[in-house]
Amino acid sequence: MRRIRAAAAGAVTVSMLTAVTACGGGSSDGGSNDSPKTLTYWASNQGASVEVDKKVLQPELDKFEKDTGIKVELEVVPWSDLLNRILTATTSGQGPDVLNIGNTWSASLQATGALLPWDTKNFDKIGGKDRFVDSALGSTGAAGQDPAAVPLYSMAYALYYNKAMFADAGIAKPPTTWDEFVADGKKLSKDGKWGAAFEGANPAENIHHSFVFAKQHGADFFTADGKPDFANDGAVAGVKQFVDLMATDKVIAPGDAEYAQNQSVSDFATGKTGMLLWQSASANLVSQGMTEDEFGIAPVPVQSGTPGTGTNVNSMVAGINLAVFKDTDNLDGATEFVKFFTSDAEQKILNTAYSSIPPVKAAQEDAAFNTPATAVLKDTLAKSAVALPQVADESQFETAVGTAIKNLFADAAAGKPVTTESVKAALEKAQTQMPTK
Repeated sequence: MRRIRAAAAGAVTVSMLTAVTACGGGSSDGGSNDSPKTLTYWASNQGASVEVDKKVLQPELDKFEKDTGIKVELEVVPWSDLLNRILTATTSGQGPDVLNIGNTWSASLQATGALLPWDTKNFDKIGGKDRFVDSALGSTGAAGQDPAAVPLYSMAYALYYNKAMFADAGIAKPPTTWDEFVADGKKLSKDGKWGAAFEGANPAENIHHSFVFAKQHGADFFTADGKPDFANDGAVAGVKQFVDLMATDKVIAPGDAEYAQNQSVSDFATGKTGMLLWQSASANLVSQGMTEDEFGIAPVPVQSGTPGTGTNVNSMVAGINLAVFKDTDNLDGATEFVKFFTSDAEQKILNTAYSSIPPVKAAQEDAAFNTPATAVLKDTLAKSAVALPQVADESQFETAVGTAIKNLFADAAAGKPVTTESVKAALEKAQTQMPTK
């Protein structure tokens, strides 16, 4: 799914403006590099479309320019391209000044040495490290090292359900266990509609869900010392249970095996499916025409009991971090940009727009983030979410295992049997693709 798309030598074409960029492509007044007046920024696609993100971000970038005199040239990069765009930039020297990264990539990108370390001195420039909540800081890089990025948006997975479809199917409340999820999904799967939607061709989504399923089976994909262990019994059982939602339980449409970019959200928003497991999806759903009273929000199901620590983990610690290429020719401007986007005021604006949770403590206390909808997300982050392993090979893990699961979904869609043996073989093959030390 991820395609390597190298940045042009010395320039990239951005979505809204065309700008000359090198790794730190700021241009300066009068030809001097002492005070560059331009920053380039790669934003991740957080909304329902790239166009939605432009509408959210551009007014804030204009505000930053008015305050500082620094123009920010924006490119919103789809998730299907973002990781490889970043990896290409780290090796080619062609990239932005400031960029969004998925927080699960922090340790991998940290290991490239291309990102600015956020030591005490740099954190002090943006108000101090203690402004940020601990769970968000836990996904900013490898333990024992200065963070490679600063938390920007915090998110958790939740179960979104269509209230009208539930009522029509005689379902009184959202499922709390996977057995209930499957039973409800079968009631909803009729008349051309389906119980739930997933993104089977999206390796990152596959990793997020399979990580949770593995945790619920008491397992992980890495050993305690950070070595790959993809085909252990718990991981195999977790991946099989995930793929079986299509292969055996048949509560997911076979066509979802080809979904890779927001199609599952669109299916839910248009009433084609009754349930959705997604990160902080409310704003996305509203932007696609749903009203907030048309859907409910509940914790992601567990095997039994209620969400919590240990085997009742029901989300990875999701989120977006803001990073700076350390070779930027406008370090002061880039730092000022990070300070602006992580200010209390901007955190309220941006996280409200994306229905995410501010990782900044003061902003999180605002009334906007204490609604019934956000309560589920905050509770999940506080009590039952776990960070993906912060290991140097995490991005390779996402690609290898996420693609293996993509292929298993393709088998399920084609009617091929998905067995414990075939899942184990797929995960063993994925492990052989990891870098050797």
